[in-house]
Amino acid sequence: MSRLGNLGARLYRGEVGYDFIGKRKIWYGVSILITITAILGLAVSGLNMGIEFKGGAVFTTDTKAKVSVSQAHEDAVAASGHEAIVQELGNGGLRIQITEVDTDKADQIKARLSEDLGIPEAKINADLVGPSWGEQIANKAWTGLGIFMVLVVVYLAIAFEWRMAVAALIALIHDITITVGVYALVGFEVTPGTVIGLLTILGYSLYDTVVVFDSLKEGTKGITKQTRWTYSEIANRSINGTLVRSINTTVVALLPVAGLLFIGGGVLGAGMLNDISLSLFVGLAAGAYSSIFIATPLVADLKEREPQIKALKKRILAKRAAAAAKGESLEDERDDREQDFDEDSEPAAAVVGQRRQPGGHGRSPRNRR
Repeated sequence: MSRLGNLGARLYRGEVGYDFIGKRKIWYGVSILITITAILGLAVSGLNMGIEFKGGAVFTTDTKAKVSVSQAHEDAVAASGHEAIVQELGNGGLRIQITEVDTDKADQIKARLSEDLGIPEAKINADLVGPSWGEQIANKAWTGLGIFMVLVVVYLAIAFEWRMAVAALIALIHDITITVGVYALVGFEVTPGTVIGLLTILGYSLYDTVVVFDSLKEGTKGITKQTRWTYSEIANRSINGTLVRSINTTVVALLPVAGLLFIGGGVLGAGMLNDISLSLFVGLAAGAYSSIFIATPLVADLKEREPQIKALKKRILAKRAAAAAKGESLEDERDDREQDFDEDSEPAAAVVGQRRQPGGHGRSPRNRR
C-alpha cells in the first residue's frame, strides 16, 4: 500500500488525526483575513469587465501585420483612447479588442489601424458588441446562482438538517467571494467564461462538503445514548476519515485546470482559457479548503448549541475529569467509556473507529458491525 493510502487508512481508523475542530478559531481567522483581502481588492481595484459586459469593438486581421503585438497595442490605444487587448492569431493575424466603442468611433479606429498596421482597411474585420448582451448574461448568471443556492439549502435541509444547510451555504459564499476577489487583485478580464467557471466550482465545493456531512450524519446516530465522544470529536473524526479522499479529488481536478491556466493561458496566450481556468483553479482550491476548515466546524458550533448536545458534552467532560481525578490511565478510561455503548448507539461507535491497546495495536470497539 502507498504511503498516502496507508495514511488514509490510519486516519479512517482514528489511529492518527489532526484536530480541525479544536483549532477551528485559527481557520476562521484565516478565512476572515482572506475574505477581507478579497473584498478590499474588489472595492479598490474593481473587476476588469470584458467587452461582452461593457460593450465595444473587436478588430481582426486575416493577414500578418507589419508590426509586433506590443506595437499594435500601442497603436490601438493611441487610435481609440481606451485600453486595448491584442492577441496574435494562429494565421499570424491580430485580434484587437477595445471596450466602450460605438459605431462611429469604430470606423475611425479601423481607418487608423489600417494605416498603422500596414494592412488594407478591407482586410480588417470589425465586430461591435453592445453592453445590453452582457447585461442579459449577468442577469441570467445571478438568477442561476440564486436558484442554485435555494435548491442547495432545501436539499441539505431535507437530506441532513438545517444546520448543515446553513454551513454549506456560508462555505459556498466564502468560495465565491475569494474567487471574485482574486479576479479583482490580479486584474484578469471577466468574461462569460468566468461566469461559467464560477457556476462550475459551486458543484465541486458542494461535493466535498456533502461527503464529510454524510460521514458525520452516519457517525452521530444515537450520539446522546453514549458518554464516550462529543459531537465535535465525531465531527473531527469525520473530517480526518475523508481527508485523503478530499485531497485526492482536489489534486486530480486541479492538475488539468492548472495546465489550462499556466500552459494554455500563460504560455500560449489563450485569453478565454485564462478567464475560465483561473476561476476554476481558485474556486476548486477554496472549495476544498472550506469543506474541511469552514463547513464542518460551523456545523459542530451550531450543533453544540443544542441543549441535548450541550448536556452530553458536559457529562462527558465531567466523566473524564472524574476518571482523571481517580488516577485512571487514558486506556482504562477508554475501556470504561466503551461499556456505555449498546446496539442503539452503534453508529456513533462505528464512526469513531478503532481504539488502541496498551501495546499500540488497533482493536475494534465492541458492537462494531
